[in-house]
Amino acid sequence: MARGSSRPLSSAYRRRATVRAAVALLLCGAVVPACASSSEHKPGGAESAAARESALKASAAAKRKAEKKAEQARLLPGMPPPLDPHDLYAADRPGMLSRTVKDYPSRVYVPNTLSDTVSVIDPKKFKVIRTIQVGHQPQHVVPSWDLKTLWINNDLGNSLTPINPANGRVGRPVAVHDPYNLYFTPDGKYAVVMASKDRALVFRDAHSMKVVKSVPANCYGVNHADFSPDGRYFIVSCEFSGELLKVDTARKKVVAKQRLPIAGAMPQDVKISPNGKTWYIADMVANGLWVLNGDTFGKPRLLPTGKGTHGLYVSRDSRSMYVSNRGEGTISVLSFKTGKVTRKWRLPGGGSPDMGGVSDDGKVLWLSGRYNAEVYAIDTHSGRLRARIPVGGGPHGLAVYPQPGRYSLGHTGIFR
Repeated sequence: MARGSSRPLSSAYRRRATVRAAVALLLCGAVVPACASSSEHKPGGAESAAARESALKASAAAKRKAEKKAEQARLLPGMPPPLDPHDLYAADRPGMLSRTVKDYPSRVYVPNTLSDTVSVIDPKKFKVIRTIQVGHQPQHVVPSWDLKTLWINNDLGNSLTPINPANGRVGRPVAVHDPYNLYFTPDGKYAVVMASKDRALVFRDAHSMKVVKSVPANCYGVNHADFSPDGRYFIVSCEFSGELLKVDTARKKVVAKQRLPIAGAMPQDVKISPNGKTWYIADMVANGLWVLNGDTFGKPRLLPTGKGTHGLYVSRDSRSMYVSNRGEGTISVLSFKTGKVTRKWRLPGGGSPDMGGVSDDGKVLWLSGRYNAEVYAIDTHSGRLRARIPVGGGPHGLAVYPQPGRYSLGHTGIFR
């Protein structure tokens, strides 16, 4: 056919051309990388890939920032955000002492309810080095939210005795009615007095201790508590009526109440799991822990640990919880991962392990011996009793101080 002719191509020729084009496309798209666009062969191609990777990283960072911002928006206003949203105790690792307390001498403060004294122990010497006279029936030694003061709860003396942990100086008692136990809201604004006999939760200014609001508990024996991860609510145990309360922190109002499903229940210490999803409530009569979903506040299940279950303390690595069984002289070790008791340590010669705390390095668990006028120092690795130290009568809520953490939620030391 002459060049420039308008004569139509044969159908066979058209079919062959179509096949050749299809094969070329197939090879270019699926087999031969050389068919890629010319821009990918230029030196700027690597830069484009790096730019895409950078954009992806920036997008991921922006997403994390947005999630963090949303999380902070859910927090109780004024509350410090958690170091790790997946571990409430991330600030409690060994050696993580705040600047406020890093120069404080290491001591164990033991309130003796029958002696109206506080025994001060040097934890390195395992020896009482001082005895302080305080008000009538001191129940707990409580670190303040700002970590600068230790408050002695003189329950029947209707007062709080302040101690300066930097130098051991005892301050003038502050008049506070029925201070069985003491907590602080996560924003640091209020102290919450567990007025057991008054059947009330009394919100006070965290510094002056002046009453802001008294909330009727409508149960008997309010005593222990812990706060939700966002600080929006806290759960309280009522020892003498076998009930639990759920309290709205900002509204200062009891929003829910339930009775534990066992006759004669006596709930004690309250502790939330590191991931913030599970609550544990010790029960001296049920001889175990009530395991509760705090958000739904539904019916809890019972996890047996030992006779007279009383105090709860989280290990420095957030993996375990030490559970004192006052009625049988043992300490159970709970695994947060499995939710089961993995070990049980028995005090040689018996005892009545009650309340206490973990040393700043995490190596020693300190517990008062409520009915034995003594304090126990227990190795957290082996469970071996390292020391049995005589103190005053009826030792109760002892505090190990200082401990790691940015602020205190009260009791014998709940740090975040």
